[in-house]
Amino acid sequence: MFAVIKTGGKQYRVAADDVIIVEKLEGEPGQSIAFEDVLMLADGGSVHVGAPRLAGARVTGELIETAKGEKVMVFKKRRRSTYRRKRGHRQLESTVRITGISAG
Repeated sequence: MFAVIKTGGKQYRVAADDVIIVEKLEGEPGQSIAFEDVLMLADGGSVHVGAPRLAGARVTGELIETAKGEKVMVFKKRRRSTYRRKRGHRQLESTVRITGISAG
């Protein structure tokens, strides 16, 4: 059984016991997280697609940690004008272990 959920403006294909990295979620490590935006649910041969969400479907997970991701370097340059700008950015990310999927 797997599901497609939406969080942080992105979509993720998840199954039980998967570990995913998503945009920052509020909560303490060990806390239970519920994802209500379930877009698709598949169990064996049956597939249920929402329009846009499935009513009553729910994916639960456990928050493992929240940390900064890898650094992304942004470099701007204009030729022959001595214009150079270098900036870095690290996005906050949460690691979540999926504990269960329910169709409702």
